[in-house]
Amino acid sequence: MICFSVKLVYVNIILTLSRSVDGSYCDSMSSLLLPMVVLQCTYVVEALQVIGGNVKVVQGGTAILPCHVTGTNDDLTQITWQRRTREKPHNDNFLTILPREGVQFVNGGDDRFKYIGNFNNKNGTLQLSNVALKDEGRYTCIFTLFPSGNQKTEILLIVIVPPFTNIKDNLPTLGTEEVLFATCTAAGSKPPAEVRWLTDALGEKVRTTTNSTQYDNDTTTTVSSLFGVPTSEINGHQVQCVISSDAMSKEETLPFSIQIYFPPTEVNIRAISENSFECVTEANPSANFTWSRSAQSFLQSAVKVDGAKLQLLSLTSDLNGLYQCEASNAYGTKHGQLYVHVASGTCSAAWASFAIFLLLNVIGAAAWWFFKSGYFQRFFPVHGDEHSDPRSPSSPGDDHGQDHQKLQRELSR
Repeated sequence: MICFSVKLVYVNIILTLSRSVDGSYCDSMSSLLLPMVVLQCTYVVEALQVIGGNVKVVQGGTAILPCHVTGTNDDLTQITWQRRTREKPHNDNFLTILPREGVQFVNGGDDRFKYIGNFNNKNGTLQLSNVALKDEGRYTCIFTLFPSGNQKTEILLIVIVPPFTNIKDNLPTLGTEEVLFATCTAAGSKPPAEVRWLTDALGEKVRTTTNSTQYDNDTTTTVSSLFGVPTSEINGHQVQCVISSDAMSKEETLPFSIQIYFPPTEVNIRAISENSFECVTEANPSANFTWSRSAQSFLQSAVKVDGAKLQLLSLTSDLNGLYQCEASNAYGTKHGQLYVHVASGTCSAAWASFAIFLLLNVIGAAAWWFFKSGYFQRFFPVHGDEHSDPRSPSSPGDDHGQDHQKLQRELSR
């Protein structure tokens, strides 16, 4: 309206001049005045502005919804805020600001909103704290001016949501076929998150897949899976899951140790000292150990058990017997045995299988020594030597006889 009125004034001047002077004079005056009309019109249109701006905020954060008027001396009688959000899809008034009454909520209050503008300065800026995804949408700021009328602008509020992240171990056991090792998840992200694995030196020994699911509220869950053959070589290898999103201030790195689970392997019992023994095995997760005594109970005053360790506190024949160590975890159980024999104040212990092995080795070594020393030939002479008079093994100066007696004494112990 203002622009049109100004233009009419200048047009009337031009027409009046054209009727009072010759045509050339009118043409020259028109060429000077018309640009002035255009400039004046442009100035009036750009003078009154309602300034806002789109806002992006992380869920749970605080958003500033800017809105103020510039370039006018009109009287401000009211500021009105409208919204159209995920929670309220239909445009409705929810807040008004009056010069005397101040802030008034419409259709129920919301303490998260705070008026931080200045009415006298024609500033209607709002602050919204603890922003939720339901608040996302378009907010309209309306200034009621006199005599100009209503002037407004729209503000788009964008809510971004960082993901919930985790790694889940799939508990693979030893095998020769490819299985799922673990999954890395970035749940409920807006916009979608990127999930990737850093597997370092594993190379082609593992592979990954990634899948995404989008929900009605525009959040997305992204899952990346790690596969491979569950071998002992891979067990314990360190990898990383890296998650990035526009809703995150920086990348998140989740470390993960590949665990291949298996029951206890062969159980061995090693001597720590003359009267202390330890049960040893490999297992993942680590095995729990239980000591027991075959057909008999422990003498509590004579035996101390501490996890995998067994200690004999007193060396008496009451401790003689077969002891069993049981190693177990969630995937299986394995046993090892220890035979204890106490004689003359000393304790000798060996596994049953080891004792047999040791005995066979002693007998074999003795037989080999007899054979190499020619001892058997003296009792079982070869042809042509049947009438030879073998010397007594114990005869003086006979080294073989002395060695034989020494061996007998050793074996009798």
